[in-house]
Amino acid sequence: MNIVSKSKKRVVLPSRPNPPTVDQILEDINRAAPNDPVYTILEQTGQDSSRPASDSDVELKFQQCREYLELNERLQEARGRLLQQRDELRAAGVQLEANVAEVKGRAL
Repeated sequence: MNIVSKSKKRVVLPSRPNPPTVDQILEDINRAAPNDPVYTILEQTGQDSSRPASDSDVELKFQQCREYLELNERLQEARGRLLQQRDELRAAGVQLEANVAEVKGRAL
């Protein structure tokens, strides 16, 4: 039986358009109507960025960022310890296999 692979034709995609400039983005934002879906969704979810953040909100976000960074650092340290322990366990496994082979060799 002869299996023949069909060659797939490659589709040539058009090149990507250039990203908009800052001025174009700002113009687009300024032209948006107040009932634009982006703004209405933000209001519905309580993420309206047009309201100024209070000092307590800023402090809360700052504390959350600090906690995140501290936890991230602890996770990186734990990762390093786990990698070291993994290497030690692998070395112990190799040594154990060698010892088992030696004991089996003596028994025979």
